[in-house]
Amino acid sequence: MPVRDDAEALANCLAALRSQSLEPLEVIVVDNDSTDDTSEVARRYGARVVFESSPGIGVASAAGYDAARGDIIARLDADSIPSTHWVATIVSTFDRLENVAAITGPARFTDGPRWLRSPAAAVYLGSYFVITATALGHVPLFGSNLALRRRVWQLVRDDVHIHDSLTHDDLDLSFHVGVSHSVRLVRALRTGISIRPLSDGKGGLRWRRGLHTVVLHWPHDLPWLRIARRALLRARRLVAPRG
Repeated sequence: MPVRDDAEALANCLAALRSQSLEPLEVIVVDNDSTDDTSEVARRYGARVVFESSPGIGVASAAGYDAARGDIIARLDADSIPSTHWVATIVSTFDRLENVAAITGPARFTDGPRWLRSPAAAVYLGSYFVITATALGHVPLFGSNLALRRRVWQLVRDDVHIHDSLTHDDLDLSFHVGVSHSVRLVRALRTGISIRPLSDGKGGLRWRRGLHTVVLHWPHDLPWLRIARRALLRARRLVAPRG
């Protein structure tokens, strides 16, 4: 979990992780130069704290991915509230789908007016998945709810644009993982998130970051070129001899 000055939300997330039906190997909180008690809260819940002074979600996330010891790396944000079987769903999915490199799932809003939560989540997340899938040619990863194989992260870690402050980190990761690996949407992989993305006044910045990340990968990753490469790769795998 990359965190900067979000100790209160982090405590709720860590409490949810403590209540998992399957205990995770470890919980890593990346303190991205916080001025509040983020690190103290993380340690109180038994998390391992990694410090990353360079600002940015991409840099902080990469520091956490690098520090992880398990074969599967799961990612949440501080305001994520994973369902009770979140870890178990990740483990069972990767055990069942050996050729899948990364998975992601939907989310619901846990705060804000009750009548607004479901439709707002549908619009917010629906637009993200539809628009970015069009640019990628496959399912995008959603940073508040994803998991990937550690070996896949090691393959792409030198290619992601973590030091570009305008890059949308989970979309950038989607570009690099999805170019030659399978990304799967798992509807059973559920988390709650805060509705604050719709009220924090940063909507314009998010759109800029998304567009910047897409254009950053052009012309090599224009949608039709990505789709053609993925189709060719799939065909080669189908005809490759076994053994």
